Amino acid sequence: METTCLVNHFLIAMPAMDDPHFSRTLTYICEHNVEGAVGIVVNRPLDMRLGELFDRVAIPLEEGLPAQCFADLPVYAGGPVQTDRGFVLHRTTRQWQSSLKVTDDMALTSSRDILQAMGSTGQPSDVLVTLGYAGWIAGQLEWELAQNTWLTVEASPHILFDVPSEERLASAMQLLGVDFVNLSEVAGHA
Repeated sequence: METTCLVNHFLIAMPAMDDPHFSRTLTYICEHNVEGAVGIVVNRPLDMRLGELFDRVAIPLEEGLPAQCFADLPVYAGGPVQTDRGFVLHRTTRQWQSSLKVTDDMALTSSRDILQAMGSTGQPSDVLVTLGYAGWIAGQLEWELAQNTWLTVEASPHILFDVPSEERLASAMQLLGVDFVNLSEVAGHA
């Protein structure tokens, strides 16, 4: 079976998805190759703000703009893997100590240096911070796609960084020209 690379794509959970980690989620794929896939759920905010996370890891948010703008941003449940570890999806041309380059201007970073830069300079400004990530072993995501568990569509930075989290799933569906409420819970195979 030939694998299509889904890096920089959204996975849209189909209505029949019964896994509580992924039901009604929108997941951004950061890495996809023969060894598996890595993504982060981008529409499940936790009951935690970024200011609280910065306090927990003892990184100060400098008073005033632009760093203080991060304080009220939500932290997201990025997936069921390593839920005690933070991940920052961001637009940038700079690489950090531990960054996975997704596209020429998008990366997923898990090192403390990006949080320190955010706290002191407010950069990068387009960020989405999660605790945990979603991971698939070799062939698992392809199998799930064959079972009609997910719809896929090329990702939009606008949806990631400008659309409120509760509207992201519907916005991604609109990229396909489909309304989520019109999707059937029963999938067919041709």
